[in-house]
Amino acid sequence: MLACLTFVGSASGQALVPGTGERIAKVGDDFEDPNWGYTFNNPKNSSELDGKSRLPDGYSNNRRWFEGPMRGNPDVLRRVPTPEGGLPGSEGSLLIRTLQAGTPGKPSGHSQQDDLIVNVRTHMGGTIPVSWLPSCVVRVYMPPFDEWEKRTGNTFALRAGTHGVRPKGEGESEEYWPGMFIQFQSKADRRHKQNAAHFLLRAGPSGQDFKGPEITETGWWTLGISFTADGQVHYYASPGVDDLTTKDHIASQYPYGFRCQRFETFFFDIIAADDGRTWSTPWIIDDASLYLARQPKVAAKPNVATQPRKRGRKR
Repeated sequence: MLACLTFVGSASGQALVPGTGERIAKVGDDFEDPNWGYTFNNPKNSSELDGKSRLPDGYSNNRRWFEGPMRGNPDVLRRVPTPEGGLPGSEGSLLIRTLQAGTPGKPSGHSQQDDLIVNVRTHMGGTIPVSWLPSCVVRVYMPPFDEWEKRTGNTFALRAGTHGVRPKGEGESEEYWPGMFIQFQSKADRRHKQNAAHFLLRAGPSGQDFKGPEITETGWWTLGISFTADGQVHYYASPGVDDLTTKDHIASQYPYGFRCQRFETFFFDIIAADDGRTWSTPWIIDDASLYLARQPKVAAKPNVATQPRKRGRKR
């Protein structure tokens, strides 16, 4: 049976607490398999930068993760012992780190990002309608600020691949990528007297990122994004590894003015200086999970053709 639906009021409706409903066991990963591994098929993809997809893509040996077609996978994907304070009983988590985040062999000298994508579509048979109330949840270990890459800017993100329509439903369904970034302000930058970080939400109705809560403590955090039938996207975060609740609600938005129709996947961005010598912050994730709060009793496999990508939005 599904758990009771847990909602909180939002600006124009009800926001679903991520983690509500049934956890979909065939999607996501708890990294408890000691033989977890990843096959890197380098040089990695960089079609968003130079138009080159270098197949085959990288993939995990459990087929739950894969390299994105537009940007490459992070350079380090390794199962590690779960840091102290993680989920009770968890013995394994995933270390994610990158060095060459842009075009292979051609450092750009400015920040670039790699993607690690959860294989939702294959295991679910297609995309998921938001009427099923999907949500994704992950535990993220933030190292002490002194261990972060000494660069001011975005460093990590939990994102989703979604399809939606403009207000009033005009036009074809388009793909867009809402998410929660972590932005660092480094004291190595003369503009900042001390290290600090905050969440940055993508995006408001005009497509602009907007600032979320300050991160005043490092260690384990729980992040989640949910989607409701009215097309809104809802963002949640909380220090620690406890389940999210209504009090962890940050914002609810129609990113870029879209009303979300279908959920395709969730993924992680790892962002680095791409100068050929500086490693990204060492991020660790655990228990990346997909939940559905509603499903038809007999669920036909959802399947919708991916619309052509629009280049005007940030990805």
